[in-house]
Amino acid sequence: MKTLHLIRHAKSSWKDETLADIDRPLAPRGIRACAVMAPEIAKAGCDFSTIFTSPATRARETIERIIGNLEGACFTWTVAEKLYTFSAHDLLTFCQNDLPASINQAVVVGHNPAFHDFCNQMGDTAIEKLPTCAYARLELDADSWDFIGPGRMRLTEFLTPKMLKNKNLGTG
Repeated sequence: MKTLHLIRHAKSSWKDETLADIDRPLAPRGIRACAVMAPEIAKAGCDFSTIFTSPATRARETIERIIGNLEGACFTWTVAEKLYTFSAHDLLTFCQNDLPASINQAVVVGHNPAFHDFCNQMGDTAIEKLPTCAYARLELDADSWDFIGPGRMRLTEFLTPKMLKNKNLGTG
């Protein structure tokens, strides 16, 4: 079985309008969301041993802060240029062609609408909205990433910061 753990980057800042999209950092709300989501993602069974992230600052900061909020965790990740995409098709191509055949689980950190569309196209359950800092686990009953395709994956976990609002994310 192959398992894909998707983490959409946390809320980014638009404060500095001179920054290119790829350079936008996390907003204070995004930083707080990472702190709240990190232990919940870990409790949900996310395997952080193989991580790929978009080169966008907000995506890299998201995984840095999630890992940083897991007590005793020390993981490394690979920046994959192909993950700076907003296309589900590009994400599918990355999964089929760039995920090592030898691994059974991968964490991918990236962007919408690619992640939302990917979940809805490849998964068995429609997601109405995949907000910032959301986590989705998709499982494929196959031994190769090549078999990912429309409707072939099962959505087995879905978490959003709003679901955890009792943890008080605040505003900002």
